Amino acid sequence: MKKLALLLAVIMIFSCFITACGQKDADILSVNIGPEPDTIDPALNSAVDGATLIIHAFEGLMNLDEKGVPTPGQAETYKISDDGLTYTFTLRDGLKWSDGTELNAEDFVYSWNRAVDPETAADYAYMFECIKGYDTATLPATSEDRAPMAVKAIDAKTLEVTLVAPSPFFLEVCAFPALFPVKKDIVEANPEGWTTDPETYIGNGPYKLVEWVNKSHMIYEKNENYWDAENIVSDKIKFVLLEDDNAILTAFKNGDILFADTVANAELEAMKKDPAFKVTEQFGTYYVSFNTQKDPLDDARVRKALILAVDRNYIVDKLGQLNQTPMAAFVPASLFDADKTKNFREVGGDYYSVATSEFEANLAEAKRLLAEAGYPEGKGFPTITYTYNDSSLHKSIAEALQNMWGELGITVKLELQEWNVFLNSRKKGDYYVARNGWLADYNDPVSFLDMWVTGGGNNDAQWSNAEYDKLIKDIKVETDSAKRFEMMHKAEDIIFEESMLCPIMTYVDEYLQAPQLKNVRSSPLGFKYFMYASVEETTAE
Repeated sequence: MKKLALLLAVIMIFSCFITACGQKDADILSVNIGPEPDTIDPALNSAVDGATLIIHAFEGLMNLDEKGVPTPGQAETYKISDDGLTYTFTLRDGLKWSDGTELNAEDFVYSWNRAVDPETAADYAYMFECIKGYDTATLPATSEDRAPMAVKAIDAKTLEVTLVAPSPFFLEVCAFPALFPVKKDIVEANPEGWTTDPETYIGNGPYKLVEWVNKSHMIYEKNENYWDAENIVSDKIKFVLLEDDNAILTAFKNGDILFADTVANAELEAMKKDPAFKVTEQFGTYYVSFNTQKDPLDDARVRKALILAVDRNYIVDKLGQLNQTPMAAFVPASLFDADKTKNFREVGGDYYSVATSEFEANLAEAKRLLAEAGYPEGKGFPTITYTYNDSSLHKSIAEALQNMWGELGITVKLELQEWNVFLNSRKKGDYYVARNGWLADYNDPVSFLDMWVTGGGNNDAQWSNAEYDKLIKDIKVETDSAKRFEMMHKAEDIIFEESMLCPIMTYVDEYLQAPQLKNVRSSPLGFKYFMYASVEETTAE
């Protein structure tokens, strides 16, 4: 008996030694891409971490390859009419949901109309605006004029979509999570809770959710009913749900996770020397949202004063530390203009100077504007709250802004909120000033502009401008590329004429990837793809 116990002890020690160089459970790929998600409903999600969770459980008509080019997903082929208005998608043979039941074209018809239904209240409903019938589909259920969009199931395998105007990015939109299909009977049986239970979280993607322990982890298992299951590498993925940067870094260093989608700000300099540290481009802007309906932020002069008082070079050099670019506009330079030899920023230019030599002049103008608005040297200006979510970078920027706006005589209170609480506070307008960020949903500047239409699901600023709304509507139907881009520049002009938001810097994507973890894909849109990732065997030294 003693010999057996000794033998077992030796085996356990040896086993622990073997796994010490890798993650703790060799059968599961453990990663961190964010904390507890706000939602993993394809129609309701508006966060990048939620999108990553969704793209592992669902799939749209199209996918995006490593270069962001649309490739066939659930649709095996597609045809575009000569006038560019009608898309006919042919689905793959034998498509199934993760529960083994048949998936057909009618599932897309249901899902797309559900996403634009006012009762669903999807943040991304406006992404369907390019489809004919969007205006009638978004009417209240009580309206006699309500009718579904021009999305028809010709037969079980054929989906026909009619657009209001030729769209240069429609295939990319078809790869976006808001357009993924959902299973009608499952959703309608439990509209509020179907996404929270692995038993009812039925998808059509490469994985299925099999376990969810709130604020701990989510386990995804390969979906044997997925059309390309034989090429999916990892059998299981464990999404470890952590929000604190230091806890994430500790988990990575301990080998509990092999991928961390954030790096503690205080550790950046040290981690830059580590081969696990990666930095890639993102099509995004880090900015600050003003609640334009709250006094005194309902005054454009106040908003402009706050914008001009920000020392972006300090934030980029001392806090960002990853060669981000100070932003004096909203749409980043990473997106092309009508002339593909130029980017959107080259043509549109900046709305104020971010040169270090100009900062004192900017600050003086900020003080003048604040005085003009009735708050000389900040006198009489109420205390405002700056709301942000947990991240060492967000915290350090919040403290910097607190000091910079203090130079105007303004008192700023800082408020930290959990991620899912924070998202809903912004969405409901339950804030004064808040950290924000936006990554392109597809490679076109309009994905930075159409979010600001009156009542838009991602219009956290609660802003409304009738001229802007009409301009965005016209952009969606304009067929002349040069005119379309000219209109998009005009739309951005209006944003800064009203000083509606405060851009800070471009986004970059910094993350930690263990050397033995291969074939992870990071998209400039912010999504992470682990479907084809593999872990090389390591040997103990």
